Amino acid sequence: MTWVPGAADSLFGLDNLPYGVFSRPGEPARVGVRIADQVLDLAPVAELGDPASELAVAWRTPSLNAFMATGPAQWEVARRWITEVLRDDAHQERTAPHLHPLAEVQLHLPIQVGDYVDFYASEQHASNVGRMFRPDQEPLLPNWKHLPVGYHGRSGTVVASGTDIVRPCGQRKAPTEDEPTYGPSRRLDIEAELGFVVGVPTALGERVSTADFAAHTFGVVGLNDWSARDIQAWEYVPLGPFLGKSFATSISHWVTPLAALEAAWTDLPGQDPRPLDYLAVTEPAGLDIEVEVVLNGVVVSRPPYASMYWSPAQMLAHTTVNGASVRTGDLWGSGTISGSERDQRGSLLELSWGGKEPFLLDGVERTFLEDGDEVALRYTARGPSGSRLGLGEVVGRVVPAT
Repeated sequence: MTWVPGAADSLFGLDNLPYGVFSRPGEPARVGVRIADQVLDLAPVAELGDPASELAVAWRTPSLNAFMATGPAQWEVARRWITEVLRDDAHQERTAPHLHPLAEVQLHLPIQVGDYVDFYASEQHASNVGRMFRPDQEPLLPNWKHLPVGYHGRSGTVVASGTDIVRPCGQRKAPTEDEPTYGPSRRLDIEAELGFVVGVPTALGERVSTADFAAHTFGVVGLNDWSARDIQAWEYVPLGPFLGKSFATSISHWVTPLAALEAAWTDLPGQDPRPLDYLAVTEPAGLDIEVEVVLNGVVVSRPPYASMYWSPAQMLAHTTVNGASVRTGDLWGSGTISGSERDQRGSLLELSWGGKEPFLLDGVERTFLEDGDEVALRYTARGPSGSRLGLGEVVGRVVPAT
């Protein structure tokens, strides 16, 4: 129970408590926690008990990085304290003045992003792409079931939900064209993904085992890896994605801490062949998180994260197995989340099968994104006692190339 109105029946109740960064008119941005449709300004409440509190100092900064760097012990202390403050009526009088309706605040990018890595962890998505582009070969390349395939992205173009996405320009060359041309992407797409945020850094040469995933990972965000498929198709051989991916990646305003997802852990769908020892995991290692892909207000797909082949712990272990360090604020994406059914595909590339099989949107045949389209990705996770928790949403509207 909680004294906060509306929280008991909310997707953002006491079992959730995601962190974000907000500001009020004329005031600096700082860290808050969401409860129902309000945000709690954490620093002044913490200062009521201890003006020199380490947490209060971290929460007065305009990103979550300082708080995330304090490590799991402080994360647990903070979560217990916030839960107590919002549950016990004894704290209501002092705390309520620091609750602000979401409609009256501005939300910001929640983290200062370090490095950004994007994976390719869905067997269904990778198989669909393989069937489309290599119809005479095996859908999966030989390495795919032995390691989590990924690429390094561009952290400087990670933006907060609600940021407009300018249609990118670049070289494109269709199979029917003799020479490449330059211009706006004609095959702009989305990828519904889940993002994971590093809290505790490592030293160069240090490896993170799958068992130490939670010791370094602070939480999760919704993530949309916007993709210019025509630019990508022409440039990616032999070194992989570049300009077709680097123009924008959107993430949710809220970072859901791993502690809120204890009830969401579930078994992986099965890995065969058995991964090498450094990628071995103890089940449950997957997550029961559902995604809705909403295009112009219409749900067009519901990808299930529980279907992902590679787990987040394996992705982090593989990222560091060569001794590469991670930093507070590093972000890695899961890759497109796609299930086995057509209405579970997490990209328009798959929903339209490369543009050859249009899907219907309000009775109109559609393939890739058009100027003016708005995409929203909405996330929920399994919570305690069969409940669902909200992970927020990732929204972006396509505007014409400049």
